[in-house]
Amino acid sequence: MRRRDFLKTSAMAMAASALTIDRAQAADPQPAGLADDGLTWDKAPCRFCGTGCHVKVGVKDGKVQAIAGAVEAEVNKGLLCVKGYHVGLALYGADRLTTPLLKKDGKHVPISWDEALTIVADKIQTQPKTFAIYGSGQWTIPEGYICQKLMKGGLSNNHIDPNARLCMASAVTGFIGTYGVDEPAGCYDDLDACDVLITWGNNPAEMHPVLFSRVIDRRSRGEKITIIDIGTRRTRTTEHADHYLEFEPQSDMAIANGICHLLIKSGSYDKAFVEKHCNFRRNEGEQHEKKSLKGIPCTFAEYETYLEEYTPERVEEISGVSADNIRMLAKLFADPNKRITSLWCMGMNQHTRGTAINCLVHGVHLLSGHFGKPGDAPTSLTGQPSACGTAREVGTLAHALPGGRIVAKEPHRQQSEDIWNLPHGTISPKPGYHTIAMWDHFCTPTAEGGDISTIWVQVTNPGQTLPNLPKLFERKEGLEDKFLIVSDVYPTATTKLADLILPSAMWVEKNGMFGNSERRTQQWFKMVDPPGQARDDVWQVLAVARKLYQRGLMKDKDGKFLFEIHNEQGQEVPAWDWDHYYDVNVDKQLFEEYRLFTTLKHKNLAPYDEYVKSHGLRWPVLEQADGTWRETRFRFSEFDDPFVTKGAGIEFYHSTTGDGKAQVWFHPYEDPPEKPDAAYPLWLCTGRVLEHWHTGSMTMRVPQLRRAMPSSYVEVNPQDAKSLGIGNGDIVAIDTRRGSIELPAWIKGRGAPPPGRIFVPFFDERLLINKCTLDAYCPISKQPDYKKCAAKLRFVRRAGART
Repeated sequence: MRRRDFLKTSAMAMAASALTIDRAQAADPQPAGLADDGLTWDKAPCRFCGTGCHVKVGVKDGKVQAIAGAVEAEVNKGLLCVKGYHVGLALYGADRLTTPLLKKDGKHVPISWDEALTIVADKIQTQPKTFAIYGSGQWTIPEGYICQKLMKGGLSNNHIDPNARLCMASAVTGFIGTYGVDEPAGCYDDLDACDVLITWGNNPAEMHPVLFSRVIDRRSRGEKITIIDIGTRRTRTTEHADHYLEFEPQSDMAIANGICHLLIKSGSYDKAFVEKHCNFRRNEGEQHEKKSLKGIPCTFAEYETYLEEYTPERVEEISGVSADNIRMLAKLFADPNKRITSLWCMGMNQHTRGTAINCLVHGVHLLSGHFGKPGDAPTSLTGQPSACGTAREVGTLAHALPGGRIVAKEPHRQQSEDIWNLPHGTISPKPGYHTIAMWDHFCTPTAEGGDISTIWVQVTNPGQTLPNLPKLFERKEGLEDKFLIVSDVYPTATTKLADLILPSAMWVEKNGMFGNSERRTQQWFKMVDPPGQARDDVWQVLAVARKLYQRGLMKDKDGKFLFEIHNEQGQEVPAWDWDHYYDVNVDKQLFEEYRLFTTLKHKNLAPYDEYVKSHGLRWPVLEQADGTWRETRFRFSEFDDPFVTKGAGIEFYHSTTGDGKAQVWFHPYEDPPEKPDAAYPLWLCTGRVLEHWHTGSMTMRVPQLRRAMPSSYVEVNPQDAKSLGIGNGDIVAIDTRRGSIELPAWIKGRGAPPPGRIFVPFFDERLLINKCTLDAYCPISKQPDYKKCAAKLRFVRRAGART
């Protein structure tokens, strides 16, 4: 199957053929005259996932009229998925938020921007230490940076966290625990060079279809690429796999240990690579509270002993994957002539031992030497367009500072204070509340210890995405001493409980920068105006900061406004005044300040104008002797990474042990905190679908995508359906120990769970599956587990029957 054919068939026919946007180019090379029909074209990364596809945006009469894939962009080479081709329509839902709204007597009523900003400033000034900001990997880099600076610099308050805590935190701790620094060493080029592609609990055929199509395209040219899908249910990725290894939820840890056991027992691990580049570590103890990123060192001999239990037969008992298939995996990794790329996303990250399984898969690659060459890479993919660029690199996490710094380290605090021109001691050394703790404290009455009084939510929808919604979100209702502010573009499950709603500009209605899954920083300019009084999130924060400055806050150590913006003549511009916000490029000034943070961990970024000229650059980006800027595809590898010591070959220059070596960890298999039993006999897993992105707040307003996938459902195995008397489309109830929802059953649908397992996507705000999910989380990353909890099904009524 050709790459374009794969993308075409992966989108449901009705969505692919129902484009009503005035002009949308096919995946073929773009026509020479992009300015035809009076359209003005410019570049932007797609608004949706973390792949970072570049699109051409055609504008006419002040409106986005056309979308085309950017042929010259390396990420997607002119191709887009079904969501990408429809991204322009996401701006034009009929119910866009266009004016600030304040809840009065249970109803949201319009108010002025000045009144809205005054309310926010009042809440902050009154209780600055119990104020929190909750954002996401949908923040642009300047948006995340200004919020980071407002909180940690302006308020000495670390209660800021992104919803990336719910999706990528375990990947972060896995990278740091292994290499001493976050984010993948490889890049998308590995997909063009690998001989073997292993998907660990993810479904790139639907979730990252443009990337997966690179491999499918190679097959269409006659190349041999072995695809191994390790999963808990069959998906569209499985359809393309040479091997499907179905495992018991949580037992991926045993599989990884089993591979390493065989590599050592057979003597087929890469001895030279391990001796030169690897150390070994384990946790201090098996108590939950003892698990950390520090661990304690162990010898290779001790590591070998720890793995003794994980024979192929024992791994089969734990995981359900046959001993022969464990041997097959080990044999592949033992072959030095193969190039092996591992991909993962939420399956490994949303896991109560998420840090552990991330470290174990890195360890498989290190032990076997499948690292540091094109096609040999362990790579985590992201779900949000700037989970890497903003949440991880800007450091909008409760414990972090920009550029890989953390609040717990005094030198890191002082470096940040120096860049921000603040007195030393301004930034608090105590981490703020991570996402689960933040919302738990917000939903707990103040008199009972709930010491978060106000949360300002931007670019995310926690009323739909938080786990265990009855506990972590819905308890807010009726708490008079709690105040929820939401900046968004559409009404959502979150705005229903908001006390103050601020209408935001979206995507090409503002300037922006994202950072994608392969360390690629991308830039775009504003192309159309937002509707009504909707305004940029950066401006909203800047305007609130100015009101606080007028009250004596938000000053640097010289008494100046912490967020001064200047024109080319060096004169201060009143950018907090909306009428003057676009007198200068505020994004550029915030980005150039943020760049100062990026060299400590060798995440060097180029000047803003270099990104204007390109379709993104992968950091570290360094200036060359001729004045050009060079990106880095493969970190830690001497042939491409300029920071590797000459002659080292491979060098992990941020090693946690300070010797240039990576850490190979041992983590034992552990049972999940909740397993099916007599009362709740099924495994429940949640996730996404091809047509919709995350909570569907944008894609459900695109008519073509909504028609293609109009509502959520529960995938049910035919055996389970028969035993329960359930037919296709029948309404069933899913019950867990936390909550219950009703939704239609889909039998023999797109995905195929085995007996005893069910799957529900979370895009439908009318059917909130997170009323049912578990809020248990990884003790290190604090990322919750959406992939496994105990549930039961109940028949409610036949398909089409009235309630």
